[in-house]
Amino acid sequence: MFILELTYPGPLERVDELLDEHVAWLNAGYEAGVFIASGRQNPRVGGVILAVGDDRAEIEKLTATDPLLIGGACTYRIIEFFATTTAPALAPYRQQLP
Repeated sequence: MFILELTYPGPLERVDELLDEHVAWLNAGYEAGVFIASGRQNPRVGGVILAVGDDRAEIEKLTATDPLLIGGACTYRIIEFFATTTAPALAPYRQQLP
């Protein structure tokens, strides 16, 4: 599983200009079953996406297509972890340690 941390290095106006495209990109990730949660940080200095998968390279390829990143409005920090314990509703996403 992955935590995708977005940081906005520039003005929020640039983020807002690309927000509709970013939301469409997010929706495609949800439809593909890759994203399970996302939202803004508070204060609004970036965002967070919780993504499922076992292949970091695939997640890196996916984040590279985010309109916010392409448009220079965000940077990504990708944190990979093993979700060995979850709330019951997230049981399908539990992972075993390698």
